[in-house]
Amino acid sequence: MKSVLVTGGTTRLGKAIAERLRADGWRVLTTSHRSDSGADIIADFTEGMGAAKCYAAALKLLDGEPPTALVNNAALFTGTDAELEAVGLTAPMKLTMLMAGRETGRGAVVNILDADRTRTGKYAEVKEALREYTRKSAAMFLDTLRVNAVSPGPLIGLNPIAVHEKAAECPLGRPTPEAVADAVAFLLGNESITGLDIPVAGGAFQNS
Repeated sequence: MKSVLVTGGTTRLGKAIAERLRADGWRVLTTSHRSDSGADIIADFTEGMGAAKCYAAALKLLDGEPPTALVNNAALFTGTDAELEAVGLTAPMKLTMLMAGRETGRGAVVNILDADRTRTGKYAEVKEALREYTRKSAAMFLDTLRVNAVSPGPLIGLNPIAVHEKAAECPLGRPTPEAVADAVAFLLGNESITGLDIPVAGGAFQNS
């Protein structure tokens, strides 16, 4: 059975991605930093060894076999700069490098970015760095990994109270988490694609 590790896979967008992949027949392992989340793996990516411990736990659950795929979805919007970087950039990089060390077959990685490249601050800096790492790692690990990305725009249905300031500029309407999950599933399933970033943003930010 195909297996996939989805970080931050118990809530919001991560939950939608995990549910879609389960429906497609994947064995899904989810992570969360919360012990009451119901995640398969409790991982604190702000710890120096958090990513390594997470990957080791995944190997144990999969009887020593590396996951077929990895979805780097976990991220922080608020916190210290060090915490945002640890969760949103350092952990995805470490997990990707661990995935690349597989001895057989070619795995797949999808990084969740952000279509709004007009953002500022540490969150935006982290997402841009992960975007660049997606491109570099796709070339670096070509023998063992396909590395792609999905960049969501302002999503509908995650938090009906909060309305994204750019929502009115989505000519195709605000995308759903399920639309993002569709793009992730496509990239994981297409073995001829690497180094691609798919924007799922309802037509917003096309000139950003």
